[in-house]
This record gives sequence, C-alpha cells and structure tokens, in this order.
Amino acid sequence: MAIYHLSTRIHSNVALDVLLYDLCIYRMDSNRSKYILVDVKQQSFQGNYETQSHTTSNINDSLSTVYIMEITLYQKTMLHIHCVTPIPFTKMYTLGEFSSGKAWSPVKRENPCYFVSHGTFQPEGKEDNTVHVKISRPERPFIAREYPIGNPRDPFDKNIIERQIDERFNGFDFPNQIAASVCGPAAFFYCLQKDRPDVYAQGALELWRYGKTKIGDLIISPGDGCRHPTGIFYFDDGRPKIAGTDWMTLAGLRDSENAVLNFDALDSPVAGITMWQTLTEWFEKAGYEIVFSNVGITQAGVQGIRDLNQYIEQGYKVVTLINDGLLVNSTNKTTLPTHWVVWNGSVTQDSNGYISLELFSWGKERNWIKPKKDLQFFINRFFGGMVFKPLK
Repeated sequence: MAIYHLSTRIHSNVALDVLLYDLCIYRMDSNRSKYILVDVKQQSFQGNYETQSHTTSNINDSLSTVYIMEITLYQKTMLHIHCVTPIPFTKMYTLGEFSSGKAWSPVKRENPCYFVSHGTFQPEGKEDNTVHVKISRPERPFIAREYPIGNPRDPFDKNIIERQIDERFNGFDFPNQIAASVCGPAAFFYCLQKDRPDVYAQGALELWRYGKTKIGDLIISPGDGCRHPTGIFYFDDGRPKIAGTDWMTLAGLRDSENAVLNFDALDSPVAGITMWQTLTEWFEKAGYEIVFSNVGITQAGVQGIRDLNQYIEQGYKVVTLINDGLLVNSTNKTTLPTHWVVWNGSVTQDSNGYISLELFSWGKERNWIKPKKDLQFFINRFFGGMVFKPLK
C-alpha cells in the first residue's frame, strides 16, 4: 500500500493566472467499473503549466498500472469562467509516470493544449485591419491509398472508427483479422479488451489521432507504409476484409515489431507471423505477468492440456498456439503451428471421446473445435501456450 502524488501538464500561451482545470485520473476493470484516483474541479496551475500535485488514497496498485486522465480547461474573465475545451482531453499513462512528473509528451499536440491567437487591429479608414490567422492541422495518420479521405468507403473515417471503438469498449464486438495474418496481435488485443476495455479504447483512439500509442511500456508506432496501406479493403459483397480499427491496432502492433519486413498491405502474410517470444513480450510490456509457459514447436501432449486446464479454471489468461486445422471452417491439412487463440474454458471430452473447447478466434467466442474430433486429433494440432495473470 502506498500514497502517491500525481500531476500532469498542458501547453498554452495564455497567462497562468486566468487558467483553471478539471482533472480526473481513473482506471476501469473488466466490467467497466471506474476506480478514481483523482477527481478535482477548477484548480489553478503551477508554474510551467503544470497541475498541482494531487494526493491519492492509500492504494496497492503497481507502478506499471495504466491510468487514464481526463482534463478540461477553463479561462477566467472579469465576470465569468468559460470552459474552453468542452470535450475533455484524454491520455493514458502508468501510475509511475503520473507520480514522477512524466505524464506528458514532448510532442505538443499529444498534450492538452489551449492557444489564443493575438492580432493588432488598425483603426478603420487608415489601413487594412484584416488579421490573417494560420491554423495548421497535421494530416490524419491512417489513410488507405485506395480509399483516401472523402471516399465513401474510407475505412479510417472518424465516425466509423469512433463507432467501432465504442462497440469494442462495450464488448459488442472483438478483434477480427479476417483476411490479414495477425492472429497474434488479435489474441493480445482481445485479452486487453476483456481486462481493460478503457485502455483498449484509449489506445485505439490515440493510434487514430497520432499514429502511435503507448500501453505501459509497449510502444505501438507503425511505419508510413502501415499507416498508408495498399490493397482492397472490401470483399465483392461489400463486407470489410478488416475493420479500420483492427488494421490500426493489429497490423500497427505487428508492423511496430518488424525491423525488416513491412506490414503495408492486406496480403502481407510473412510480416504477420508472430513468435511466442514476441507475443509474450507484448503482454509483459503492457503490464501482464506471465506465470507459466509450455509453448513450443512440438506438440504439448495430454499433460500440456491438463496444465493449461488448471490455469484457466483459476481465472488466468491462457493463450495457445495451434494448427488452425483444429477449428471449424479451416481446410488446413497440415499439423504445423499456424494460429494463436485464447481459451475461454477448459478442454473437455464427452462420453464419445469428442473434444470441445470454448475459445476466442476470428473475432468470435465459441466452441471452435471441429465436431466429432477425438483427443489425438486435438493433440496433433496443439503446441502449448502461455499463461498470464489478468491485467489490473
């Protein structure tokens, strides 16, 4: 248990003595219940546009726990206090960053900003009293080459992305790579969405706003090719091959890890292959703690199933490597490791010896195992997995 003193800062050219702020710092759990560390209204700034240092209660969260801040700015006049940011600015940082004065970005636009343009007016009749104000606006980070801004099928349109993020936040929909080879990132973001829907939503929003995000120590910063993908985003019947939000998060994460290969098109299968060392690193950087692993290039056998069954029954996250031929609708005839899934229950066997397993894959939670398949069929396509504590 510990008490922390939290702060952040803004960027502005307005005098400090006329600025006020509301600040709320919170996290959510898997049920979207909010746990608030700081919630203050209309506070004055300190020097250097830094907020006051706000004291928390006695908490037992680790310094790696991710919190989200909402900040609203006000300007005082002689008679009134005006809200100048009607939509609160949101950004996420770890508890360690909030408590060490590091909850701000060196990139100005990634912070709460309030700037006022000043012009000098000439008396009418003497000279032109027109004031020219130039307002710069960075290009939107994600733009599909075949569907630029203004195209009715733009997969990164603001309204479309906001709707998709809202659906994910509320658990109506899950990551789905569909036609892209990013099952590893899908497994990671599914776990994140289930454990911390607030962090998932904020991360997706920051990717859309800035083209990058940071979840704990996990930096997702896809390259220019990934942010301007080529290829057809839709099937002939109009269904998307991948949602814009999934491209930003799933392809964005995979591209961030590729030093040589670029994930810049839907048909980038090699760039999308995720090794278990990389997947484990993503989880750990985001704040997950690994407690067990039996994953490898060889089948994990019956004992491997028993081990993972014990962990899933205790509420841990179980992410396993399989051959996708294990799943309904797959036509894969090999027994090589090809696909990542997340368990939602134990492996069970009915009176006929047939196997069932509730799991997440391809955007759905269901029993994906092909019907009337026995234990040997399962074992031949099962390569173990990793076990993580749920993210707080």
